[in-house]
Order: sequence, then C-alpha cells, then structure tokens
Amino acid sequence: MLWCCSNNRVKLNRSGKAIVNTKRKLNLLILLGFSALLQAQPKETLFNWKAGQYFRQQIDNSEAKKLPLIKVSGNKFLNARGDTILFRGAAIADPDKLDQEKVWNKEIFVRLKEFGATVVRIPVHPVPWRMRTPQNYLKLLDQAVSWCTELGMYVMIDWHSIGNLGMELFQNPVYNTTRQETYEFWRIISDHFKGNNTVAFYELFNEPTLMFGKLGSMPWTEWKEINEKIIHLIRSYDPEKIPLVAGLDWAYDLTPLRIEPIEAEGIGYVTHPYAHKCKRPYQPKWDEAFGFASGKYPIVATEFGFTYGTNEWEDNGEYGKEIITYLEERGISWVCWVFDPEWFPRLVETWKPFKLTKSGEFFKQALHKKNQE
Repeated sequence: MLWCCSNNRVKLNRSGKAIVNTKRKLNLLILLGFSALLQAQPKETLFNWKAGQYFRQQIDNSEAKKLPLIKVSGNKFLNARGDTILFRGAAIADPDKLDQEKVWNKEIFVRLKEFGATVVRIPVHPVPWRMRTPQNYLKLLDQAVSWCTELGMYVMIDWHSIGNLGMELFQNPVYNTTRQETYEFWRIISDHFKGNNTVAFYELFNEPTLMFGKLGSMPWTEWKEINEKIIHLIRSYDPEKIPLVAGLDWAYDLTPLRIEPIEAEGIGYVTHPYAHKCKRPYQPKWDEAFGFASGKYPIVATEFGFTYGTNEWEDNGEYGKEIITYLEERGISWVCWVFDPEWFPRLVETWKPFKLTKSGEFFKQALHKKNQE
C-alpha cells in the first residue's frame, strides 16, 4: 500500500488546482482505516506471555518418588526391587466431564482403591484439553496424581482420541485433534510429570481406526513412524515413563508386530478386547489378534468390558470369566472400562448412593481375587 501511494503523482487542472488521483485517495483511505483498526484492537487479543510458558512450569512434588519406579524388562513390568507387576485397574471418565458434573473429588479414587485398582487410566479428550486450556487441565491431572499417590495407585494418562491421526480424520468431533496438537500434548505432559513415579504409563493414542475406510487410509508403517516420533519426543523430556502403543482396528489388532514392531526399547503395547470384537470361540481369535505378542512384549488391555447398551450383561458374565482368565494366564495387565454411571459399558450404576452395575461387581470380585493370589 505504501509503495502504491508513493508512486502516485499529483496533477493540476487548468486553474492550477490539484487533481486528486482516485487510486491515491483509495489507498489513503485504506491506510487510515487499517491504522484505526490497529488502534482499536482490544488488549485481550495480545499474546499472554505468562500463559504461553505453562509447559515449563514444574510443581514441587515431594511425593513424586513415593511409589516405586516401574520399568520394562522383556515382556514384563518390574518394580525397583525386580518384582514382576501385573497391573489391574479401571478407567475413569474424562476429568473435565467429572469436574463439570461436580463429582470430581478424592472420593472417586477412594472408591477405585476399594474396587481393587492398582492403576487408574485417565482419558484426556482433545477438545476439553483445548477449551479448558492445558494450563488449567494440568491442575486436574495434578489432583488425580496426588490422590493416587496417597492411595498407592499408579496412573496411566491416555490421549483419548479415536480415528486416523495420519489423515487427521476422527470418529466424533470430541476426538478431533492434529498431529501437531498430539505432539504438543505429549511434550507438555512429559515435561510436567517427569520424575513422578506415580505416573507410570503414557498411552499415546486411544484407538486408531480407519472405520472401514470411512476415515481414509493409514498403513501400519505410517502409524509406526508417528508413534516412534512421539516416543522420541517424550524421552527427550522424561526417559523413565513407559509409552504404550495401540494396535489398529480400534486398538484391538497387534498382528503387524509379527513383521514391524515399534523401533524403541522399554515400551508396551495396547489391545482393547471388547466382547463384540469377535464371536466364540474367543481364545484362538484372541491369540491371533494380540495374545501371540505377550510372549515377547508387555501387553496391556487398557480398555474392555461387556457388550454396549442395554444388553451389557447378556451372557451372564461368561465373556468376563474368559477374558480375565486369558489375560492372567498370559501375564497381560488389564484395565476395565469405565468407572462412570453414564458412559458405556458402565461399572457404576449411581454415585449417590454409590452402587456398582453387575459388570462393576464382576470386575470388583475379579480384582480382589487376583490381587490376593
């Protein structure tokens, strides 16, 4: 604009008066309008330098080393004494949801301890992470980690998206994210919780799926590369956490590990063996999809449960008995879904009075029985 104005010449008419060049007038008006717009910008649109530094803020946590550090050795998880640990637990709903419903408090975690959980899976959905802002969302996670530390339970932080991260197409708007946001999420989380033994696992992406082609394409090679980048990023901040990599087909299928395992040491793999994923006989299909890998890698069934909807107890618990036996016999850690009265398959019937569903009672008994063996 300035360049255009500087090259406009003033012409005179027969009376010696200046003729205003139309183009020059227009440029001047644009300049004046742009200047006024800049001056009218509200202060809140300016960059907040303090808020922009949230990912570097560390908390002084004297309890960070209270629980023994968990490491990977071969296909097992070990504590600092070298004991093999088989993790068993449950997932909660998104902390943002629970906070909005005014039920976010220590009591949920006390109930989980009574439930028999040794690990708590915390799903963080991309949209509430953005809307609450990472700085404020971290406050919820800090509370959860503090409560779990006090109660002696480990934490698994889960980036809870469903879809194709390669093409950035997702199953539902609440799962919408980008590769950049995913990388940034793990950069913030790994920097914030570095050195905290309570946070043992980072589940890198909840459920990768192509939804039968409706979410595009993403070969395992591409998914493998994305996860390797995330792992490398995390370990530049925190080399002690255990990254968990999900299989394809809504985190069920780990068959690509036969040919192309992730090129990283000290990690685990994820499967979600829901009841609806296959029909009986279960065992040979589970062997083919994920069980084979348990002989070489640590596997965690980070999400599973009875059938969705109103028929969540349709087989009288037979699926539950089979899946728990299968996982335990192969040394596969497991986390059932979900400790909430609204999300399915539910473990909780109501908060007040506190009551478990039939599947909740089943998993509670299974947890107590296996923890005592």
